[in-house]
Amino acid sequence: MTADRLPPSLDDLAALAEAELQRLRPALGRFIDGVPVQVADFADDGTLEEMGCDSPFDLLGLYRGGSFLAEQRGETGTLPAMIFLYRRPLLDFWCETGENLRRVVRHVLIHEIGHHIGLSDDDMDRIETAD
Repeated sequence: MTADRLPPSLDDLAALAEAELQRLRPALGRFIDGVPVQVADFADDGTLEEMGCDSPFDLLGLYRGGSFLAEQRGETGTLPAMIFLYRRPLLDFWCETGENLRRVVRHVLIHEIGHHIGLSDDDMDRIETAD
């Protein structure tokens, strides 16, 4: 296999996610400022169990932390916001669908951010199609 055909590394996927966050900043900037994205190969076993996943490939991404609205109300006791992307499931989905990897990452980010700020599925679809 040649170097240009190797799957993206954790760092490559993190860079792609950061680039997509920058592209989403005009629509979602105030909601995503300071929310870090962490990329791992898979979710940990506890997370997979908590989410009811049958396979570690079932979970592409996850938002952890309090909601934006709770943070705005000054509620305490919530974890800081963080978005997790899971590399191996994302790559598996990418290969199975043939969809552009940037669009796959964008889709997952929009949905994780959308859960964070309480957007409807229609709102998330509008943001996604504005690409």
